[in-house]
Amino acid sequence: MITDPTIIRIGQAVQLGHGGEREAARLLFTEIWDEIGGEQADPLHRCTLAHAMADVQDDVHEELVWDQRALAAADLLTGARVADAGVTLPVAVLYPSLHLNLSECYRKLGDLDCAREHLRQAQAAIGALGDDEYGRLIRGGLEEVAQRLR
Repeated sequence: MITDPTIIRIGQAVQLGHGGEREAARLLFTEIWDEIGGEQADPLHRCTLAHAMADVQDDVHEELVWDQRALAAADLLTGARVADAGVTLPVAVLYPSLHLNLSECYRKLGDLDCAREHLRQAQAAIGALGDDEYGRLIRGGLEEVAQRLR
């Protein structure tokens, strides 16, 4: 069970976004981002927030910036830190989704070489995913992006 209060608040912002309240989600994410120290924040908080903030952007350039922040923060995460927050998944599970999102951003921007490279990295990391709803969601997304890039 997730015990980290910041991760719980980020989850509340995610729910706003999923409920169609994208602007409210962006505002809450921005508030949390400022509170945690932005680029200097704990990598777990930075990664989680940036990964979710990217999903509520209306501009693909902004989405890309947030996705890049999420990936950079993920590279600093440790299994111990994730476990301390009550997250039961290994850090490696993040990479297929992070690279999938970057691939799609680059595709939308017309940078097909970068899109293909991130798709390749996502596919290389897919073994970390379980055979569960999340794993199927990411695998399906990878198939969709691969088809768009063909």
